[in-house]
Amino acid sequence: MIEFLTPVSKAIIAHRELLPKGTIGKQLSVHTSHEEFPDLTNVKVAVFGCKENRRDVNYMGLDIHFDTLRMAFYSLFPGNWKHTMVDLGDIEKGDRIEDSYFALKTVTASLLKKNIIPIIIGGSQDVLYAQYRAYDSIVSMINMVNIDTRFDLGDAEAAINNKSYVGKIIVDKPYNLFNYSVVGYQSFFNPPQEIALMEALYFDAHRLGVVTQEIKDVEPIFRNADLVTLDVSSIKSSELGIYTNENPNGFDGREICAISRYAGISGRVSSFSLFEMTDLTNSRSGAMLLAQVIWYFIEGVNFRVSDDDFKDQKSYTTYKVPIDDDILIFKKSNKTGRWWIELPFISNINNKLKSSTLLPCTYGEYLSATNQEIPERWLKARRKNEV
Repeated sequence: MIEFLTPVSKAIIAHRELLPKGTIGKQLSVHTSHEEFPDLTNVKVAVFGCKENRRDVNYMGLDIHFDTLRMAFYSLFPGNWKHTMVDLGDIEKGDRIEDSYFALKTVTASLLKKNIIPIIIGGSQDVLYAQYRAYDSIVSMINMVNIDTRFDLGDAEAAINNKSYVGKIIVDKPYNLFNYSVVGYQSFFNPPQEIALMEALYFDAHRLGVVTQEIKDVEPIFRNADLVTLDVSSIKSSELGIYTNENPNGFDGREICAISRYAGISGRVSSFSLFEMTDLTNSRSGAMLLAQVIWYFIEGVNFRVSDDDFKDQKSYTTYKVPIDDDILIFKKSNKTGRWWIELPFISNINNKLKSSTLLPCTYGEYLSATNQEIPERWLKARRKNEV
């Protein structure tokens, strides 16, 4: 793994020395030398950068760096955190783009095998393909959540770029993708055929306006995710102090930090990435906001609570709601108050489910069920498993 990672810059090392005692920069281990690599024993979270951006559809030959973001992140004070962190430095651009993909895949897979959560800061979001492929030797099926204005499905037969890579994920072997969710999409950025394809594949699409109306309702989406990625351009440009991403609408600072914390607090999320990074040298406010996004994800990781031991009946309360010919079974954790809905195994259909499974849901969905409204989450999951 060390052969793919370069140490953080000398400017960051010098900046770190000037930070007040107790800041993150003083507490986390940092890759500072080619001759030495941080000890990963007992490390839970590893931050590293990937400078690949050549498949950005607007690529003009500019390189990216993450010094401004690192300075902002290092200057923050940690919460009441119990987990150890490390900054592994950066993956430089390879001679070929595929070399960058290979490096990121290898580093991410190595960390996952050590039960370390990678936080990847990167350039163009096509690199997400390599992050996804890192799971090939880890798990058989994964759920992926993309916080983005676009679905980025694209044409699976065409060359991959930062607006067209999910199609490759879907069609390339091995077929590991079980579910794909997009949080914060905006209709005018997406071709109608992609919106229709998301529905046909029973993937989850959550519009920006719906999400921002009740931000806490997105929490169950992340509870069931393995990989979470954030396209930075899903944040409104005025919040970042950057006007090059041409997105006047998007998540504000509080909303994106809340979403990031939901991703971190999920006991299942095992990697997190921020892509579409640009040069933040002239946007300290943008760097600070993204640093806080990372902070809130790590905060969530440190406050994870295991509440899904459904073998212990004392740990949850069961509610049965009859609707037409169905009886919907909800379970509420007595520890955290979080809710699940049971998706039963349908014995006469050769589907993906071999037993009943539990889908994370909201209290509001339970209330809707008591008013004879079947949750869309339950319907979509059932239809998907009947295919």
